[in-house]
Amino acid sequence: MRIPVPETILPAEQLGRVHFIGIGGAGLSAIARIMLARGIEVSGSDGADSPVLDHLREAGATVHVGHAAEHVRDVDTLVVSTAIREDNPEYVEALRLGLRVYPRSAGLASVMAGRRVLAVAGTHGKTTTTSLLTVALQAAGADPTYAVGGELSASGTNAAEGGSDLFVAEADESDGAFLVYKPYAAIVTNVEADHLDQWGTEEAYREGFAQFVGRIDPDGFVVAVVDDPGAADLRHVAASLGRRFVGVGESDLADVRAVDVVQRGTTTAFTVVDRGVPPDFYGELGRVTLQIPGRHYVADALAALTVGLRLGYSFDLLKAGLESFTGTRRRMEHKGEAGGVRVYDSYAHHPAEIAGDLAAARGVAGEGRLVVAFQPHMVSRTRIFGEEMGRALGAADEVVVLDIYLAREEPDPDVTGQLVADAVPLPAEHVAFVPGVAEAAEELVRRAAPGDLVVTLGAGNVTDVGPRVLELLQREGRG
Repeated sequence: MRIPVPETILPAEQLGRVHFIGIGGAGLSAIARIMLARGIEVSGSDGADSPVLDHLREAGATVHVGHAAEHVRDVDTLVVSTAIREDNPEYVEALRLGLRVYPRSAGLASVMAGRRVLAVAGTHGKTTTTSLLTVALQAAGADPTYAVGGELSASGTNAAEGGSDLFVAEADESDGAFLVYKPYAAIVTNVEADHLDQWGTEEAYREGFAQFVGRIDPDGFVVAVVDDPGAADLRHVAASLGRRFVGVGESDLADVRAVDVVQRGTTTAFTVVDRGVPPDFYGELGRVTLQIPGRHYVADALAALTVGLRLGYSFDLLKAGLESFTGTRRRMEHKGEAGGVRVYDSYAHHPAEIAGDLAAARGVAGEGRLVVAFQPHMVSRTRIFGEEMGRALGAADEVVVLDIYLAREEPDPDVTGQLVADAVPLPAEHVAFVPGVAEAAEELVRRAAPGDLVVTLGAGNVTDVGPRVLELLQREGRG
C-alpha cells in the first residue's frame, strides 16, 4: 500500500508517541531503533514474532504480534510499511481517529531532520555500500547515525544513533522513497531497470535517479559508479544541475579508480588511485583487502571510501574500517558447513545481482561445484526478468528453482518459477523446479557432494533453506 507523503514532515521529536505497522521489517525497525535511542515512545505490531521484535522490546518498545485497532488508540503518529494492506485494522482505526500517518520514507526523513545526510541509492548494492560507508566512517572517528536495510554482521543491528551530525542511510528507490530525502551527499551504485510494477517504464525509473541527484545539497556531491552506464549518465545530470560529481570504478572514466583487482577465496583486494582533487587526494593511495568475496563489492567499497575522502577523513583510517567489514546478513552470508559442503545465503533477486554473486561464489568454491537454489521474488519482476534470471543461473553447476515468493502480489498461473527454470542453459538433469523451502533443501542435499558450495539466492523465505540443508546433512551423518 502506498501512503502519500505529507507536504510537511515533522522532526521525530515532534511526532509524539509513534506506532509502526510492520515494525519487524528492515526499514521500519531501523527507524524505530533510532527513535528509541532518542527517548521517543515507540510501539508497533507485526504479523509474526521474530528476534527483531525481541531486540526492539529490549530497547523499550511496546510490540504486539498481530494487528488490532486498540493498538493505536493512545498514539499520535502512525508509520506504515508498504507491505500493509488498506484493510489493516490499525490503519483503518488511525484514519477514523484522524491520526498523523506517515509512510516509511517520511518516518526516515523525520529522524534525518537536522543531520547531514549521506544517502546510498542504486538498483543493486545499496545495503552493502551503506554498511561499508558506516564502518569506514566509524573507523575514521565520525560516529554517524545509520539506518541500513540489513543487519551488520559485526554489530548485529541495522541502525544506531551516533554522536555526530552525520546520518548514513540506505535510500530505497523501489517506491520512490529516495525522492523524499534531501541528502548532503549521495552514492549511486548503478541504475538498471527494476521495480517497474511501481515505476511503469524504464525511462521513468531512470528519471527518478535524475530527480534524486537534483535533491542533493548544492554544496554537497554525488559519487557514482561509472562502470555502470546508467550511473555514469548521471554525470551529465549533475553538471546540468550544478552538483559536484565524482566517478568511481575500474573504468578509465573514474576519478577514483580501483586497479589490480584480485579475488582470492573469500577476500577481494584492490589498489586505489585518486585522480580527482590534487594535491590533497591524488595519486596511488594504497591497497585495500576486503574480507568479502566478489569483484562487484570493489565498486561498493570504493564508493564508500570516496565519500569519506571527500568529507576529509584519512585514507588509512577509512581503509581500516573497510578491511574490518565482515559482511551484512543475507549478502553472501556464510551459514555453515556440514559433510564438507559449505552453505552461503544471499539476497540477490535481480539478474545482475545473481550474476555478480555467482561470479564471487565461483571463486569461493575453488575446485568444488557450485550448487544453487533460487527463489524468484514477485510475479511482476519474474514476468519481466524471469528469462534473464534463468540465464544468469547458468553460471552454476546445479540449479534448483523454487516457485515465486509473492510478497504483496497475487499469484498468476501463467508466471511461476518454472519460467525461470526453463531458461537455465544447463542440461535438464542439472536443473530442478520445486514448490517450496522443504523440497528445495532436500533437492540440494541430494545434489551436493563434499567440496561443493551451496548458495541460496532470493529476497523471500529461501533464506530458510540453508539451515535446513545443514540440518539434513548432519542428520545423514555427513556433518
